[in-house]
Amino acid sequence: MRALRFDRFGDPSVLEVREIAAPELEDGQALVRVVAASINPSDVKNVAGAMSQTTLPRTPGRDFAGVVVEGPREWLGAEVWGTGGDVGFTRDGSHAELLAVPIASLRRKPASLSFDEAASVGVNFVAAWCGLEAAELQSGETLLLIGAGGGVGSAAAQIAYRRGARIIGADRGAPRDEAPIRALAADHIIGAGDLSAEVRRLTGGKGADVVFDLVGGGMFRTALDCLAVGGRQVAIASTGQREVSLDLVDFYHNESRLIGVDTLKRDLTASAEVLDQLTAAFEAGAYRPAPIAGTLPLSAATEAYRKVAAGGGGRVVLHPQE
Repeated sequence: MRALRFDRFGDPSVLEVREIAAPELEDGQALVRVVAASINPSDVKNVAGAMSQTTLPRTPGRDFAGVVVEGPREWLGAEVWGTGGDVGFTRDGSHAELLAVPIASLRRKPASLSFDEAASVGVNFVAAWCGLEAAELQSGETLLLIGAGGGVGSAAAQIAYRRGARIIGADRGAPRDEAPIRALAADHIIGAGDLSAEVRRLTGGKGADVVFDLVGGGMFRTALDCLAVGGRQVAIASTGQREVSLDLVDFYHNESRLIGVDTLKRDLTASAEVLDQLTAAFEAGAYRPAPIAGTLPLSAATEAYRKVAAGGGGRVVLHPQE
């Protein structure tokens, strides 16, 4: 089979499409023919060497949608989707023609989604779901999304809206016109300026019950300043700086809670359990994946990785069979 491979860390130029042996299935595994596999920013970081757990040589790629070609009879020919914090890091990933996965992780793709769309859901929606679950976001509470215009922010806005939360979005740039945050946060979208003051104004001085910080780094202290008494802040990323500081007295007087979430801790099977929670809403049309910015064959994977590394809206999807 053909697979995207890297045996050293670096920029996308270290990636090569190679002919390698198809996976030999172990007990409890199935084989999926990958029809579509999106590229996440974390895939680019993985190739660059930012993920300490990654072992080489490796095929990258976390998200996928495809068809089961080997495994239990009841699964043969089934259209499936998946993602995982192990796949592409400690086990070969989805940027290949074939992918071996645990049978326990198999989940049927919602019929309402194309293969490209289903392959674009994984990391964004699993991260959003896990973050909001960890925060125990309730109906009627106010959620502040920092980095609301991105993929995880868009997913979180949709999940929070379905839960009955009030949503305030913050982003350094104006979210694209079709971004879900525009419709779900109504006029409560904050750009540059005093974020804490604006959140207090919009909440009558109370602050946000939950702050989902998708940026981290220099935004950490600002995010804390936006919390209501007893508020919960979820950290899922750290842009720029790893170390941050806080006023500990203010922190405990406000009875604030800080929660870290790492989707890399959720393997294919654990991530499939999250997809179970999302499926009904996708089938009902209540959730929609990020728009597809482009599709490329596996032979153009290096170009595709460069597109993702450069940033921009939408998802870049590989078609390994082309």
